[in-house]
Amino acid sequence: MIAIVDYGMANLRSVEKALQFVGANARITSDPAEIAAADKVVLPGVGAFCASMTNLHGRGLTDSVIQAIHSGRPFLGICVGLQMLFAEGTEMGITPGLGIFGGQVVRFFEKGVPAGCEDLKVPHIGWNSITPAPSSRLLAGIEPGERVYFVHSFYPAPEDPGIIAATCDYGGEFCCAVEQGTVAAVQFHPEKSGAVGMRILRNFVNWE
Repeated sequence: MIAIVDYGMANLRSVEKALQFVGANARITSDPAEIAAADKVVLPGVGAFCASMTNLHGRGLTDSVIQAIHSGRPFLGICVGLQMLFAEGTEMGITPGLGIFGGQVVRFFEKGVPAGCEDLKVPHIGWNSITPAPSSRLLAGIEPGERVYFVHSFYPAPEDPGIIAATCDYGGEFCCAVEQGTVAAVQFHPEKSGAVGMRILRNFVNWE
């Protein structure tokens, strides 16, 4: 069973339906016992980093998520579920994250819009192409230039470039996926990314 962590800040039904579409037994849950017993765990997210961390703590799910990550079971973060894996977010001040990875979650164009990119808006909304790392298991079979769906104003800036599983260009290259061991996460929404997103989710479902 794949546990989809419900902390009140995600498009849970879309993720559940997408996972079921690719053959998974997926269940939305806020029960720590179910998360502990699951074969795989998904942490989705929509909204602000600080509000997401507040909800995760408030519902008593922080330890369950950290234990799942350290258990060696396959773990997938989606959108803000990726961002929360980092040491801290910078939205509305500094907010500590889960600290699984070193680095901050930063806003697009904090230092100004690059020359020639004045037409780019924040948030970054819509389809954009990605460049996967050849070693990524989650993105196996995804070719450079294939397009996925984004909705975000912030993105991770990892301290360790070795965890970057894919990049995207939006006024400059940014990290849009990370992977280390059995932990993977994506800034885009695979559940909204058509056939490409379904291939990514199927890779996760088949991950042993």
